[in-house]
Amino acid sequence: MSVVTVTKDNFEQEVLKSDKPVLVDFWASWCGPCRMLSRVVDEIASEHGDKKICKINVDEQPELAQQFNVMSIPTLIVFKNGNTVKRVAGARPKQDVLNLFNS
Repeated sequence: MSVVTVTKDNFEQEVLKSDKPVLVDFWASWCGPCRMLSRVVDEIASEHGDKKICKINVDEQPELAQQFNVMSIPTLIVFKNGNTVKRVAGARPKQDVLNLFNS
């Protein structure tokens, strides 16, 4: 499965109404740690079709960043059944990101 780009227009459908757990990566193109984490997130998306992976560019979607109180990037939030179940900030190794789904 590929990474889904999320905007305020498709957030509800792609994240809140998803029948799979959803990892949302809040990022920005100018952020070094975000670029490092992006490779990890892309790998997970291609290897784990049972999980949905989304990215939100905080510069293009400031409303969503504000709605979820994203104060630093990268921030990863896992949603299950429309609810936030796990949240971390900062770049992480692949296994740590996968472990976020075990909530």
